[in-house]
Amino acid sequence: MQQDIDSKYQMLKDIISQYSKVIVAYSGGVDSSFLLKVSIDILGTENVLCCIGKSDSLATSEYELAVELAKSLGANLREVFPNEMANPNYLANPNNRCYYCKTELYSTLTKIVQEEHYDVIFSGTNEDDLDDYRPGLKAASEHAIVSPLAAAKLSKQDIRELSAELGLPTASKPAQPCLSSRVAYGLDITPERLKQVDKAEAFLRELGFKELRVRHHDTLARIEVPIDQIQKLAEPELRNKVTAYFKELGFNYISLDLDGFRSGSGNELLQIKK
Repeated sequence: MQQDIDSKYQMLKDIISQYSKVIVAYSGGVDSSFLLKVSIDILGTENVLCCIGKSDSLATSEYELAVELAKSLGANLREVFPNEMANPNYLANPNNRCYYCKTELYSTLTKIVQEEHYDVIFSGTNEDDLDDYRPGLKAASEHAIVSPLAAAKLSKQDIRELSAELGLPTASKPAQPCLSSRVAYGLDITPERLKQVDKAEAFLRELGFKELRVRHHDTLARIEVPIDQIQKLAEPELRNKVTAYFKELGFNYISLDLDGFRSGSGNELLQIKK
């Protein structure tokens, strides 16, 4: 197994070595952090531009952690400001919402490629993502984005193991998709709703929950935590704290999902419709 991972890792380094000057689309997550680290190791800091998209859909805590990590790696970090919130297709929150978001981001990065003469834009897409529902992959294809991790056939677990070997703090970090992914399809994306989710999830983390989602269903908040933590959250004192705070945020109803935490649960209805 280790030999297989080492082979994939070498393939990744070979792929990156084909370029001289690259942009890494960076979020601070497991995949893009690992890709940034390896790109810097192979090409040197001066040849890697780390771009993070700053928007309402990026959780405040995630942004702060991403910036801190990039600085610790010595990365040349630049904030970019894709304007997906001005796109009515994105705001309408269809089931391919991610396509419109990534189109805005990649269009912004493509301008930098052209103006500053970079070779390519790297994304942190891994091999597992290719089998998932990822509308953003279409946008990547349209903008000639290169996905070295997927090309090297590296899975999420492979990346976590290699990240641990490289000493990256993201090795065991829970997946943290953008805040818009918490808003039920068909319910308009607004800065106010994104702030509700951001504050609600931050509150739960302060209470000691690490892996969680707060799904936004207009006046109803649906909380997902791992099944073995449901009982803890349902205890009267803690439950009352959560209920009171969520109502302060503007939710009228607060539910605890008995199926527990699962990444991508917002897509379950799409799968049922198939």
